[in-house]
Amino acid sequence: MTQNIYDDPAFFNNYSQLGRSKQGLAGAPEWPALRAMLPEMRGLAVVDLGCGYGWFCRWAREAGATTVLGLDVSEKMLERARSSSNDPAMRYDRADLEHLDLPQAGFDLVYSSLAFHYIENLRGLLDVVHRALVPGGHLVFSIEHPVFMAPQQPCWSVDADGRKHWPLDSYQLEGPRVTNWLADGVIKQHRTIGTLLNHLIGAGFTITHVDEWGPTDADLAARPELAEERERPMMLLVSATR
Repeated sequence: MTQNIYDDPAFFNNYSQLGRSKQGLAGAPEWPALRAMLPEMRGLAVVDLGCGYGWFCRWAREAGATTVLGLDVSEKMLERARSSSNDPAMRYDRADLEHLDLPQAGFDLVYSSLAFHYIENLRGLLDVVHRALVPGGHLVFSIEHPVFMAPQQPCWSVDADGRKHWPLDSYQLEGPRVTNWLADGVIKQHRTIGTLLNHLIGAGFTITHVDEWGPTDADLAARPELAEERERPMMLLVSATR
């Protein structure tokens, strides 16, 4: 089963203080780039894997999606999502993405934000997603960039000029990495970019765009704290079609 760290009270409390938790999609600096990779939403059947508070689900409905299903392993996340909307065209269900069951050809878009790096059997999940999409359907997701995930704690050093350096640690050694992010013992699954993209190809997807996200000059003017994100890519954004 996927590690359900989000139902840990300490973790959930710390997570709720993040900018993206308080501000939703507007608090996620990568959102404009991710949004640009999405298809026209009007009339689509959408599923969000790892929906969290349901921010994307609500945005998809407002953008014209016909139906939206949000799935998450965390009851605390689902409780927050359900309390934010009573739209009958949106549903939130509990699901373990390691053992996901979706209807064949049931969706036009599968979306996921920062969830796939928790999944051990990612190829199995991608097979399920491929079957769940209609022909020509879209998969759009973000994950922690493998370069960002590879370092162990502490994950940087500071030189005499105060600049951070992000050393790689056994980048080619794939498998679980234990980090202390918001709580101790958070397990993420490290894999190389090559493995990730080959899993997509092997599952039958056509990769349409890959973005090693970093802040623009406009992003930095608005949020100077993002400057360190130019030292190495923190997130990888991918779109693919069935």
